[in-house]
Amino acid sequence: MKTPRTPQSELRKIPGVGEKIEQGLIALGYTTIASLRGQDPEEMYLRDGLRRGHPADRCLLYVFRCAVYFAETPDPEPEKLNWWYWKDSVK
Repeated sequence: MKTPRTPQSELRKIPGVGEKIEQGLIALGYTTIASLRGQDPEEMYLRDGLRRGHPADRCLLYVFRCAVYFAETPDPEPEKLNWWYWKDSVK
């Protein structure tokens, strides 16, 4: 028997945020897009690693950077809505 899925939150509107990342953001205390405003993606990534007991792939950091940008930017640039835009070399 399949377990029922949790209804999607508004976090899924963020490019690159699927079910697993949405669950991780909620576990970190971010339940809305507005709750991501002013957050530090690197600190979020470190806290997520502590929560998991090991660091996640760095791509998660790039998604966190994109998510904070999306939350803080009223008219985001389309190219910046790709997680790979936020790789360390672009920072």
